[in-house]
Amino acid sequence: MRNRPFHGFLTLLLLTASAAGISAGCATNPVSGTPDLVFMTEAREIQLGDSYDSKVRSQYGIYPDPALQAYVQAIGQKLAAQSHRPHLKYHFTVLDSPEVNAFALPGGHIYITRGILAYLNSEAELAAVLGHEIGHVTARHGVRQHSAATATGVVGAILGAATGIQATQDLFSVFGNAMLSGYGREHELESDRLGAEYLARTGYDPQAMIKVVGVLKNQEEFEKKRAAAEKRQPRIYHGVFASHPSADQRLQEVVAQADKFKTLAAPGIQREDYLKRLDKLAYGDSASQGIQRGRMFYHRDLNMALTFPEGWHVENSPYAVVSWTPQKEALVMVKKSARPSNSLTSLESFLKSQAKLSAQFQGQPIPDVKLASVTGTDRMAGPFGTRETRVSAVHYGQNAYLFFGATKDPAALTRFDPDFIATAASLRPLKPAEKTLAEGQHLRLVRARPGDSFAGLAKASPLTEYGELTLRLINDKFPDGEPVAGEFIKIIK
Repeated sequence: MRNRPFHGFLTLLLLTASAAGISAGCATNPVSGTPDLVFMTEAREIQLGDSYDSKVRSQYGIYPDPALQAYVQAIGQKLAAQSHRPHLKYHFTVLDSPEVNAFALPGGHIYITRGILAYLNSEAELAAVLGHEIGHVTARHGVRQHSAATATGVVGAILGAATGIQATQDLFSVFGNAMLSGYGREHELESDRLGAEYLARTGYDPQAMIKVVGVLKNQEEFEKKRAAAEKRQPRIYHGVFASHPSADQRLQEVVAQADKFKTLAAPGIQREDYLKRLDKLAYGDSASQGIQRGRMFYHRDLNMALTFPEGWHVENSPYAVVSWTPQKEALVMVKKSARPSNSLTSLESFLKSQAKLSAQFQGQPIPDVKLASVTGTDRMAGPFGTRETRVSAVHYGQNAYLFFGATKDPAALTRFDPDFIATAASLRPLKPAEKTLAEGQHLRLVRARPGDSFAGLAKASPLTEYGELTLRLINDKFPDGEPVAGEFIKIIK
């Protein structure tokens, strides 16, 4: 949850593909040298990527570590200089997201999340991920996808192909943690081949491409099982990992082709230098966006806490915090909207304006809440369609917190309404003991001692579930490896 204006029950980010500019024609593919049927000049491609960059930054946020940003930028620039389009102005950005992902926009904007960095264990593996994404840019996969879609009358496929944001005619809808996906197996395999070539030309071992596939494939398998148990979408990296395993023969073949580009007798791996740069990396939710622990939600910068109904799932996004029943029959969403404390507008009028409620809406204070509050019901559009919805607002500090409760079955509102009201009523300042919890979790780098085990390290960590497996995954020891005395390992504090 960040300091953002309210734009409706489900926040929509609407991007118009026609703004990119479309002009039909053929161009030579920078990688293959053969003609491509494309509908966009390189200048337009760059312009499109630049315009979407601000949207990506706004949705995910930039990880606030200048040294880490500079490190990733330097590696990316080395790889890009050896690519088929070295003249482009590349931008490499670490996003402040726990999602395990990386993606590229047309024209040279490449993003990698801090979430995926936690699972990598060498600079070569980081370079492999960046090289793969550079391959999408150099082969103009986004432009080719856009052109093919335009030719069949579906405008706006570029961002959808690059990030998994589903396109509907010329509009893109985004809410919360949109899952990022790839371009299809052939394009992903081509990006693997190109990425391996750029690795070799830059002095990295191209086999790092195979290595990183194995590491992230383990993460994917574990995450899918965990997501199924928690009844949510899995958080996994797109690309080749979704289409074939590390032992896939075609993947092995395309990576092997990079051997002829090797520039060093002993290609670089650089494990320890990479790991040292991850020390104190935020893991999971970040303090700047809020921390979820069970049914509790803490926000350090806003000095606030919320309690969600027992047994409900909680999902935090840059736009809102959403909690729903295991059967997904009811949900409550919480958003923040700035409201100056000296505002002359009543809280009810403010809520009506922000939520676009009807003139007939009549609110009343939430019982037993000391903070200024208002609650009531109104018909409004939501994830289950147009429903009678519990709408509440609580004024705390410089903000009004807006709560929306809806049910799949309209008749179930009465049953869940006490939960909706109780969630709004739970808003309060952090207690002294909760301020540490609101700081979130971080990776720490330590040398393994004789006798260390991941089971023991997990017990000493704040991880309450899957701790042992998580430590094995982030240290590339999955499924049953143990620390080797003297080696650097990542733990979670």
